[in-house]
Amino acid sequence: MKVVISGSSGLVGRWLVPHLEAADHQVVRLVRGEVRPGTAGVATWDPARGGLDAGVLAGADAVINLNGRTIGDGRWTARLKEELRSSRIRSTETLARAIATVATPPPLLINASAVGYYGDRGEEVLDEGSPAGTGFLAELARDWERAALAAASGRTRVVLLRLAMVVGRGGALERMLLPFRLGAGGPLGSGRQWMPWVHIDDLVGILLHAGRSESLRGPINGVAPAPVTNATFTLALARAVRRPAVLPMPAFALNVAFGEMSGMLMASQRVMPALALRSGYAFSHPDLDGALASLLAPDARRDAA
Repeated sequence: MKVVISGSSGLVGRWLVPHLEAADHQVVRLVRGEVRPGTAGVATWDPARGGLDAGVLAGADAVINLNGRTIGDGRWTARLKEELRSSRIRSTETLARAIATVATPPPLLINASAVGYYGDRGEEVLDEGSPAGTGFLAELARDWERAALAAASGRTRVVLLRLAMVVGRGGALERMLLPFRLGAGGPLGSGRQWMPWVHIDDLVGILLHAGRSESLRGPINGVAPAPVTNATFTLALARAVRRPAVLPMPAFALNVAFGEMSGMLMASQRVMPALALRSGYAFSHPDLDGALASLLAPDARRDAA
C-alpha cells in the first residue's frame, strides 16, 4: 500500500511510520518547508495556505492526517487557541480538497480527532454515538471532524479517530514523569474526574484495524476499555515509578496556573471503545498498570538498583 501521512513527527506518527514501513508499505510523509530534490518518501505542503499538489495523492491507498499543534503547549491565549484551531482545521481542509481533486481519490482517509469532542460529562458512559459536548475543545473537535467529512464520498471512506491521552514514550506521560519521580505528583482537583487513556501500541493498533475494516467509518474512540479516574491514574503512575503521590493540586491552583486550559484537566470523560470492541479489535494493554509497566518497568528496575 501507499500511505500518505501528515503529522508524522508527533508521538503517534513516530510510532506509526516504522510499523507501516516494517510491513513493506510505501510511506510518504507530508512536511512543511523545502525538500531536497530526490529525497524519497517525503513531499512538501503548506497546510496554513492550503498548498498541496494533489499529485502527491495519486495512487495512494490511504491518507492519515495527524496534523495539529499540541493542546498542552501553554496557556490558552486567544492567539494560541486560534493556532490550535487553524493547525487542525486548515490542514484537514487542504487534504479534503486535494482528495476531491485527484482523478482517482484514495479509498481511505483516517483523520485524527479527540475525546474532547464529548466535553465534561461527569459519570455518563460515552461511546461513539454520544452527542458532542460544549466548550472550546468540544467545538474544536466537532469542526475538525466536519472538515474531514468533506472528503467522504462513494469512493473515499472517512474514519475519525478520537484520541485520548496517549500512554507512550513522549507526550503527556513524559511531562508527568519528572514531578512523579521527584515525589511531587498527586491528583488534580478532587481526582474524581474520569480520564480516558490508551497505550500507544493500541492506538496504532486501532488505527490499523480501522483501516482494514471496511465497515468502519465515521468516529471511532481510540481509548482503552478500562477508563480510570484521575486519582486512580495518579496512584498507578506513582506505583510504576515507586514514589509516593501525596501532593494534590487544588482546582483553584490549576486555574491560576493554566487559566482556561485547566478545564481540560478537570473535565470528566468516561469514554469507551465500543466500536473497536464490537468490530473485533483485541487490546494489547487493556489495563493501566500493565500499560505503564510495559513502558516504565525498565526505569523502575534501574532506580531500584
